[in-house]
Amino acid sequence: MRSLRAVLVASLVSASPLAAQAPTLVPPGPLTLDEAMRWAWQRGVAASVARLNADVAQSRVGQRRADLLPQVAGDADFSRQTLNLDEFGIPIATGVTAPFNLYHFRLAGSQSLVNFAAMSRVQSASDSSVAATFDAQSTGSNAAALAGVAYVRVLGIAETIRAREADSVIAADLLSQARQLADAGISAAIDVTRNEVNLAAVRTQLVVTRNQLSRARLDLARTLSLPPETPIELADSLGQEDQQLPTDQDSAVTFAKDHRPEVLAERRRTEAVRLSRRAVGQENLPSAGIAGSVQESGQQTGALAGTWAVQVGIAVPIFDGLRRQKRRDEQGARYDAQKLREYDVTQQVDAEARQVVLDLTAARDEVLVAQQRLRLADLELKQADERVSAGVAGSVETTNAQRNLVGARDALIQARVSLDIARINSYRALGIIVPANGQ
Repeated sequence: MRSLRAVLVASLVSASPLAAQAPTLVPPGPLTLDEAMRWAWQRGVAASVARLNADVAQSRVGQRRADLLPQVAGDADFSRQTLNLDEFGIPIATGVTAPFNLYHFRLAGSQSLVNFAAMSRVQSASDSSVAATFDAQSTGSNAAALAGVAYVRVLGIAETIRAREADSVIAADLLSQARQLADAGISAAIDVTRNEVNLAAVRTQLVVTRNQLSRARLDLARTLSLPPETPIELADSLGQEDQQLPTDQDSAVTFAKDHRPEVLAERRRTEAVRLSRRAVGQENLPSAGIAGSVQESGQQTGALAGTWAVQVGIAVPIFDGLRRQKRRDEQGARYDAQKLREYDVTQQVDAEARQVVLDLTAARDEVLVAQQRLRLADLELKQADERVSAGVAGSVETTNAQRNLVGARDALIQARVSLDIARINSYRALGIIVPANGQ
């Protein structure tokens, strides 16, 4: 199977929220584990919503940047009116005028020249946007991991069904053997009953496991955001390995801190809060701008007169009731709280990276031990069967041996499932399920 990181990085370059909303409902062909995780990242509802939230944050950057860009507005109006000349106090102009028309057209614009607070707010919004992008990657990573675990559980239950089917064949053979020995007078009738109970137990387990498989497939469809009735054909098998995963805890921690989107998001969020606090302080600095307008007005459209005005000004904040100071204190408290959150997330990532290394090592050892146990249990059943056939032992030995074989098969299946889950958790803990580059 191809390297998960290589497949995902290549496929996610062109991923977008619009692609995540494509109307395709069923993955084409058999689904590999890598493809299931990629599908959940690209098309899962939670991941798609997170990417749309990142787009919302990006839109806020443009809103903040608008404070530094030119502002242009125009207006036009027509009025039919009279004037009371007595209001103006001009002795030679008295009384009320006759009704007349007035046309007015105006175009005004302004441009900020110096506004340090607005520039800091743009930078803060940009960092918040990048943090939202990393949050979307984190959500996609979690969705991919959940889909991967659901996929592996389906594989494990399907493997258990095949094991129970093989156990049923063995139990049926042992029952046939016990009946032959009982008919020949070599063994007691209780041996037949004992083997009948054993066969019934195995068949009961088979029925229960088949129900578990149906439920696991429903869970898998849910994690992939597919309709529950969607037929999903799995292409992979249990026990896939990736030798490129780190085996040293310190190197895993270093890699995770540089690639986990949660850590990168908190770093950006801390910087955004710091810039917001600085922006409040910069509101105390003078700001400069330029504004102007041109207009035409008159009583007839063919005889309009034009005027214009240009204004350059400097605004100097003096006192606003200590509002800015209190807002800066508020942002300072938020900054301290955000630094604590960043520290906590970093420590959590540190712990998770160390845990996945431990889990991978334990899962690999568990597989080796389970394989040895299965070989011994299979050998025990063969030897017990030979003893029963030779008439030197009863069916108790074969029944116990088969139970041991069932337990050994289950242990190996569970060990392989644990290994695959540990591998998936390693991808998530190291930040390599999705590219953590802010794109």
